[in-house]
Amino acid sequence: MRFQNPRRVAVTGIGLVTPVGIGLAETWEAIKAGHGGVGPITRFPTEGYKTTIAAEVKGFVAENYMEKKAAKRLELFIQYAVAAAKMAVSDSGQTDVSGEKSGCVLGCGLGGLKSMEDNHFQISAGRPERISAFFIPMMIGNMASGQVAIELGLLGPNILTATACAAGTHAVGQAAQLIRDYDYDLMVTGGTESVITPLAISGFNAIKAISTRNDEPSRASRPFDRDRDGFVVGEGAGILILEEWNRALNRGARIYAEVLGFGASCDAFHFTAPPDDGRGAILAMRNALNDAALRNLSLEDIGYVNAHGTSTGLNDQAETVALKAVFGPLAHKIPISSTKSMTGHLLGAAGGIESAFLALAIHEGVIPPTVNLDNPDPLCDLDYVPHESRNVDLKAAMSNSFGFGGTNGVIIMGKVGAWE
Repeated sequence: MRFQNPRRVAVTGIGLVTPVGIGLAETWEAIKAGHGGVGPITRFPTEGYKTTIAAEVKGFVAENYMEKKAAKRLELFIQYAVAAAKMAVSDSGQTDVSGEKSGCVLGCGLGGLKSMEDNHFQISAGRPERISAFFIPMMIGNMASGQVAIELGLLGPNILTATACAAGTHAVGQAAQLIRDYDYDLMVTGGTESVITPLAISGFNAIKAISTRNDEPSRASRPFDRDRDGFVVGEGAGILILEEWNRALNRGARIYAEVLGFGASCDAFHFTAPPDDGRGAILAMRNALNDAALRNLSLEDIGYVNAHGTSTGLNDQAETVALKAVFGPLAHKIPISSTKSMTGHLLGAAGGIESAFLALAIHEGVIPPTVNLDNPDPLCDLDYVPHESRNVDLKAAMSNSFGFGGTNGVIIMGKVGAWE
């Protein structure tokens, strides 16, 4: 059933597995303090690689969230999704979210790349009989959303968006629409990714997309800085619980923020590079603003933008151009930051954790910083909140995600009580 009058959507739970911490509290405190998670790669020997750094998750123990036998059958990106989903449910104050009115929409860009590499090694060695019986289920991206649904008993829509670095944001936006416009009450949503592998690092090196600042890992991710030389591959999961507004109120839930709008677009330009004029990003932001206008949001209500801000030359400049086009003179007054300066770029999971950061920024009135912004690019001349977080009362805020293939997604959230 589709509703003629859109319903409101609340963010009531957050679960995080990130390079700067495991769990909401540890991660968010690190982000507010400007602490990064980039360091030398430990997953495989890096001798001979151009890039030897990444933003790895540290100290994750899968058995804390699932049975040991089950963990062995699940790739790391699936383990992260299950763990973060269970954290989010717990954070929402619920013990049971199962049922036909509950679903799962997650984003993931590359899926089980490590399983593919490991099993291809067996083929290359002439041992096809040694291919794991769990290879295909461990590799395909939708096993993240599928396993979360199995663990939590979610009988509603089960969807995996694979739209590169916009996947997590597309997932959150689609999940919100399923609650707003259709007869679903709760969605587990966000993104997950884990591809710190030889093939991924080599592939990104081949297109000169990632940083080679191996001697200074903590300073390698530097969005909007003149000396940036590419993004840093990160991993983890960011999961949110979205609920129909009255359902959340009736059970006395703590609400972090309200989802006000979602916009998507395509550059239709190039398979990896954004257009210089930022036209696809402009369209996605305007689509999100138009969607949020149904809740009477205006341009002046946006008090913060969590930028895509990858630390690549082309993206950071194009996003700056797009922000100026959308906000006009207001662009120079709005605080904008890239949390990728601390977490690295979580690819398909980026929109999940950044949507969580958006909700937390609104809830606490804290804008996280862009670290390593020592020498701003003259072409990136907006207020990118260098080095230190700021305390700002936020009525509404926006998060941008742009991906290879020219795919774009934008989420807008608002403060509880500001949109009655």
